[in-house]
Amino acid sequence: MSGVEVIRAGALGDIPHGFLGRRGGVSSGELEGLNVGFGSNDDRSAIEENRRRAVAAVLPQADLATVHQVHSGDAVYVERSWPQDERPHADAMVTDRPGLLLGILTADCAPVLFAHAEAGVVGAAHAGWRGAVAGVTDATVAAMERLGASRDRIRAAVGPCIAQPSYEVDAAFLDRFVAADRGNRRFFAEAPGKKPHFDLADYVAHRLRAAGLAEVEILGLDTYADPVRFYSYRRATHRSEADYGRQVSLIGLPGSTS
Repeated sequence: MSGVEVIRAGALGDIPHGFLGRRGGVSSGELEGLNVGFGSNDDRSAIEENRRRAVAAVLPQADLATVHQVHSGDAVYVERSWPQDERPHADAMVTDRPGLLLGILTADCAPVLFAHAEAGVVGAAHAGWRGAVAGVTDATVAAMERLGASRDRIRAAVGPCIAQPSYEVDAAFLDRFVAADRGNRRFFAEAPGKKPHFDLADYVAHRLRAAGLAEVEILGLDTYADPVRFYSYRRATHRSEADYGRQVSLIGLPGSTS
């Protein structure tokens, strides 16, 4: 594969950020490309090189901070990156420290990047359906406010994730959402005799807009439907593949941590 593809969101302006896919990495086989997931069975040296390339493509010389993602509604403050085996269990991060890149790993779930540029505060969230319902984006906004951000100045972008045409769910899944809020039915496409399809990106964006953010952008890129650009857990499962890769979404503040 050629160079690392960095997908940027207009809403986030000049803040160093990028939604990365699988282009530009050194992994091979079913995981070919820029796989950054230590949870995969990929060669560790390949993953480390892919992470180095990802950082270099977005904010060279920055320290990469990731968390142990557990589909929760929890957000943590990042002062410095953690060793791999000491990462906190959480699904969102915020920081006001320059020279740090917050990294969210996904393989169908929605990565969400946040920025209040004037306050010098950024955030990143992993929003699968469980985390989205649990309020992971709300927790991120609240954590940014504790660092001096104002929610009416925060801008956010929802990156590549599984799109509604690819996201078939069962009736119990739909009922769970409707029981929480009857208005949630609008995030499901239903056809007679067929299973419903869930619009994860639109639901996440709805939660962000309801929180009062200044701007919310949906990139509208389907991880499931584009195997050349993105890894997808569901696609790998449907193809009976033995493993699947993870892509990373990054945001940080320029400068040095020292």
